Amino acid sequence: MKNFLKNNFIKKVCFIILIIYVFVIIINQQKTINSYNNQQKYYEAKIEDAQSYNKSLNLEKNNLNSEEYIEKIAREKLNMYSKDERVYVDINR
Repeated sequence: MKNFLKNNFIKKVCFIILIIYVFVIIINQQKTINSYNNQQKYYEAKIEDAQSYNKSLNLEKNNLNSEEYIEKIAREKLNMYSKDERVYVDINR
């Protein structure tokens, strides 16, 4: 009888240890899954930003030869103005 109780106790302890082990594995896997989901969201956002930037570059590429774009670049980057414009310079700068 004592041997049976001792054997039964050992089975219960082993079963409890097995259940705890399974829960630990499940918790660790859930942490890993959450980490991968966060990485996926991060990279999806980066892809979306890159696609948006690519779209803006394509629009700019399509407008490269337009007169408005050339005038804009001449004004902003080269400080050029048309003949009929007056240029005011701030001397405090």
